[in-house]
Amino acid sequence: MDPFEQIPSALLEKAKQIRLLVSDLDGVLTDGGIILDDQGTEYKKFQVKDGQIISYLKQAGIQTGILSGRNVKVSQIRCEQMAVDFHYHGVRDKWATLKEIIDKKQLPASGVAYIGDDLIDAELLSKVGLSAAPADAISYIRSSVDFVTNQKGGKGAFRELADLILFSQEKLPFAQVQSKKTY
Repeated sequence: MDPFEQIPSALLEKAKQIRLLVSDLDGVLTDGGIILDDQGTEYKKFQVKDGQIISYLKQAGIQTGILSGRNVKVSQIRCEQMAVDFHYHGVRDKWATLKEIIDKKQLPASGVAYIGDDLIDAELLSKVGLSAAPADAISYIRSSVDFVTNQKGGKGAFRELADLILFSQEKLPFAQVQSKKTY
């Protein structure tokens, strides 16, 4: 079964317009848990599949970014490893920060997708072209977005949204191969 056959055409149309994919960090790229050792060092677990898709997004001409409400060194390190186009940490007003970025890049809000999971993301989610939330996001966030992933935060939610965007733009390599198969 094609994982994209159940996607409504209106959602695919929104996804076709995306030129910038931005994500929250805790609760989307991680499961939201925090592990602290006796010295106060913070540890997080990231899903490698979320990071791997970024190179495919770049090849497709889609920029990526991270806006995190927390300012933690391990999160900054992971953003650098993933080679996102930008990442900001300790952001209190995510919409104001993103608005500045898209104005500078001369992108319309309709060309931006954002995935977030909590109250700090709510305003931003209401203003972008494609809004998404992981399966385990706060319920009122899930009920207000265009797309709720099947995956939970830290379990591939970002990847699922990225795959949807690439598929809608006919830039997801596996889906193109699959659609050409004859049975």
